Amino acid sequence: MIAGRIWKFGDNISTDLIMPGHSVYLPGEERLRFVFQANRPGWAKNVKPGDLIVAGSNFGTGSSRPAPLSFRSLGIACLLADSITDLFYRNCVSFGLLALECPGVAQAFEEDQTAEVSLEDFTVRNRTTGRILQAARVPERLVQLMVGGGVFPLLESEGLVGPADPTEASPGNTRANPSPSVI
Repeated sequence: MIAGRIWKFGDNISTDLIMPGHSVYLPGEERLRFVFQANRPGWAKNVKPGDLIVAGSNFGTGSSRPAPLSFRSLGIACLLADSITDLFYRNCVSFGLLALECPGVAQAFEEDQTAEVSLEDFTVRNRTTGRILQAARVPERLVQLMVGGGVFPLLESEGLVGPADPTEASPGNTRANPSPSVI
């Protein structure tokens, strides 16, 4: 079970809004302060580990920049959206950000409410209203990748790549950033 405070966003949230182009190649901590800077200045300073994002349809439209890595580095435990673009979803799997499509989720939550997400039956519950929604089921292996930190930890565990230098946090080094915990 994952539970956390909700940050709510609308439809058609692009990777440009999430992670502006000028921030892509900055070092990890510097890059993080620009997350949602264009539409929610200061948002990255207010996020706490374990928080969740709820959004409308077409979340992550745009380029393939590693925006899910920034969310994970900020401690976002889960992204819930009415729909997520295919490319963004693949990046969530690769960079270890739990992302679930859950039709109606944007209408079911207000900012600062708490969501409970069950990975056993893929239900999403609003603790305030008690409303329960059904998220799309995700194959177990993809869930393992998302909650396990992404592709690099898997490759390390299979001896296909060496361990990362934990002091190097760049967009291409997902291993230097911890994945959020699942409670």
